[in-house]
Amino acid sequence: MPWYMRLVSLPFLAGGLLFLAVCWQILRQDLFGRGYWSEDWVGFVMCLVFALVIGVPGLVLATLRYFVELDRILQQVIVIRKFGPVKFSSLRKLTEFKFLSITDDTNTDKDGCITSIFYEVALCGGRGVRPIMFKSFKKRDEATGFANELAAALKLPAKDYVGTEPDEDA
Repeated sequence: MPWYMRLVSLPFLAGGLLFLAVCWQILRQDLFGRGYWSEDWVGFVMCLVFALVIGVPGLVLATLRYFVELDRILQQVIVIRKFGPVKFSSLRKLTEFKFLSITDDTNTDKDGCITSIFYEVALCGGRGVRPIMFKSFKKRDEATGFANELAAALKLPAKDYVGTEPDEDA
């Protein structure tokens, strides 16, 4: 994910930190000031819940990572999604996959004018096998070069599907 896409997490992080600051003020007043815990506990719990509900998604958006590890010796593909200290991994056999594909992802505006084109390289199998996306490129020749290098290393063919229509069941 590009760095500017992580800017979406800033309002969530700011909102979560604001509610945590209010929680700290409530605790400080109750412990050292004129506040009464019996009157303030409901507001404290609500602010703490809001801080978690708003702040945790911001933390996830800010620390989102996606890795693909290839183990040619064990013939495995490990897809890792990491959110800060939390890590989810899924293990797939390399024998499930038959080829590397190069596809285009075209974004258009309301009038149908093309706003951006990205070329995605993915490891694909037959029908029913969910593909694994490796990388997205802005230039077609970069995507083709990367796919050819990876295909040579994995001994799989690289197929270029740029400009073709997707399948009906895709």
